[in-house]
Amino acid sequence: MSTRPCYNLDPSDMPTKWYNVVADMPNPPQPPLNPGTGEPIGPEALAPLFPMALIEQEVSQERWIDIPQEVLDIYAMWRPTPLYRAHRLENALGTPAKIFYKYEGVSPAGSHKPNTAVPQVFYNKQAGIKKIATETGAGQWGSALSYACNMFGIEAQVFMVKVSYHQKPYRRSMINCWGATVVPSPSDITQAGRDVLEKDPDSNGSLGIAISEAVEMAASDENTNYALGSVLSHVLLHQSIIGQEAEKQMEMAGEYPDVVIGCCGGGSNFAGISNKFVKNKIDGRDTKIVAVEPASCPTLTKGIFSYDFGDTARMTPLLAAHTLGHDFVPPGIHAGGLRYHSVASQTSQLLLDNIIEAAAYRQLDCFEAAVTFCRAEGIIPAPESSHAIKHAIVEALQAKEEGKEKTILFNLSGHGHFDMAAYDSYFAGELIDDAMDEAGVASALKAISELPKPVGYTGRSGGN
Repeated sequence: MSTRPCYNLDPSDMPTKWYNVVADMPNPPQPPLNPGTGEPIGPEALAPLFPMALIEQEVSQERWIDIPQEVLDIYAMWRPTPLYRAHRLENALGTPAKIFYKYEGVSPAGSHKPNTAVPQVFYNKQAGIKKIATETGAGQWGSALSYACNMFGIEAQVFMVKVSYHQKPYRRSMINCWGATVVPSPSDITQAGRDVLEKDPDSNGSLGIAISEAVEMAASDENTNYALGSVLSHVLLHQSIIGQEAEKQMEMAGEYPDVVIGCCGGGSNFAGISNKFVKNKIDGRDTKIVAVEPASCPTLTKGIFSYDFGDTARMTPLLAAHTLGHDFVPPGIHAGGLRYHSVASQTSQLLLDNIIEAAAYRQLDCFEAAVTFCRAEGIIPAPESSHAIKHAIVEALQAKEEGKEKTILFNLSGHGHFDMAAYDSYFAGELIDDAMDEAGVASALKAISELPKPVGYTGRSGGN
């Protein structure tokens, strides 16, 4: 068995199809509903926001969907991405576990987000769209979409959650470098933003608010469409290239993961690394698959499975998923990409069906894990990725305690080069360490008490 630390696929081995987990789920995601009628919506309801090619992918039941050659040509600028064996981390932990990580930080934007930004902009370009509006939390999605829009010559407007807009100025600079416009959300350029500012002039913002602003802008201009960086099925579809590559690379290493881990906010990074392994588990392979979230925004571990809006202004269709309520505004933790009140419907359904598991950790614990990883492996992780690292370390130390070998795979979804202010705060002892208590959960969930309830609704919080 090879002990080389890095496993690189030949460019000719890059997947040429996306994998759609919906084709293999025992229970597919429940349909989105019209909030006015409570009836399932059809593709026509999404037409004002998305090109038809993406709508078709959103509702597709096909297992494999071809990746357009134009998209493959741009993917080839950084894909296939490397898989590393974390020998030094294993030694630092003194564990018999074998730890592997898929590194998505080699993309131009420094994260996994261009995997979906590029095809989304490609299909919008084909449809003749001139401008795309979007939201971004930590700035990774906003920078990825700006990069893709620049590649295809489309204008981009980014609404960046205000707390991250000020925490991460160099993400804003990246967005500007690729020619896009970025404003802090809530802003005064949309009615949704003005409504929030009227109630709370000092609002730190949330992804739900930023989505409302972007959707409003897209819905009011026939030449402008909306793009989402997570949650929707077509987004998770595009990210499946990560797990497909990882499966091949694990074969190169002569290993198969006992545990697959990804951080989880809206679900795109987690689904990207895990959905191909979800298929194998459904087919009978014994693998533990874990979605890891912040304790301050515990959607899967403390939210309830219910229909809810994807945005604060209640402009989106109702989606069946684990949620903390569309009014929920999480604390301003530095893992801005994980600060979302809900999660992808397919990820929620997989949790409901006990195919995947969920865990939540506090911010300080995750930064401690990130520093341990950095000092062993040399890569500074994004705060989002630190959640996956934290759980990988938990699994590795459990293997040490039990004296058992275990093969662990996690997705290192991006680097932390634009998050050094967060590391400065950590080393200075200034980071908050919020966790959401049951009273906070109950208060947040009041916003959805009158909304329709999906199959599987129990009214109880907690992942299962």
